[in-house]
Parts: sequence; C-alpha cells; structure tokens
Amino acid sequence: MFNVVLYEPEIPQNTGNIARLCACTGASLYLVGKLGFALTDKYTKRAGLDYWQSVDLHRINTMDELFNMFPEGCFYYLTTKSKKVYTDIQFKKNDFIVFGPESRGLPAEYVTKNTAITIPMLEGQRSLNLSNSVAIVAYEIIRQIGL
Repeated sequence: MFNVVLYEPEIPQNTGNIARLCACTGASLYLVGKLGFALTDKYTKRAGLDYWQSVDLHRINTMDELFNMFPEGCFYYLTTKSKKVYTDIQFKKNDFIVFGPESRGLPAEYVTKNTAITIPMLEGQRSLNLSNSVAIVAYEIIRQIGL
C-alpha cells in the first residue's frame, strides 16, 4: 500500500497510535534510528492495543540503510518548513511518508529536499501531533490510490 517512516520517534503513545493506523490501512511502518522508548514500553503497547501482530513493522538503524533497501523508492518528508502542501502531491502505491521526532522535526538535510511537504496550519502555531499528522497524510494517500 504505502510506507510510514518515523525517524527517531520520541513519544511511545504516538508510535502506538501510528502502528494501529498502519495495521488498519495495510501500511508498512519503519522505525528509524534511536527511539525515545523501548518497543516493549507499556504506553506503546497500550496505544497499539491488540493491533501489533497485524503491523508490518521494520526496525532500521539509519535512513541511508532504508534508502539502500529501496533505491527506487519515492520519499516525501513532512515538515512545517515547506510551502508544498501534501494535497498537491500525486501519491503512488509504495511511496514513503517520512516524519521526524516530535520535539525537533526532521534534520535539515531532508527538509530541503524537493519532496518536502507540509500540512497547512495557521502561522505561528506549533506543529500538529505526530500521530494526527500521519493520519491526515495517510488518508490522503488512501483517497488517491484506494485501500
């Protein structure tokens, strides 16, 4: 279907919610880099409820490792620093949507790529919750390509 990438996620409840979303939509979930929690964390498990066994979950050490696994992959980087809105993208099956850690977002090397996209918000506001952001973009992909 499509792929959700969480780069160095910090909050276990968000990751659990996103895992549940992935299980319900058929998306693969890639956790990349240092996690701010253990996957055995009770909050992560509770948020994912009994969906964990249905999640196509992959633990990856670095983004480069992920890029090497999918050299032809199309990666979109979600950031508040882009002017390109996610609804302007023509998503395809197997695309990757990449989200950064809750406290700091993606590193500049990804934010400056021409595939950096954003969810519109009022100027001057903090960014949306990570699991909400993933859901917004995931369902736009589903709207475009189906479930």
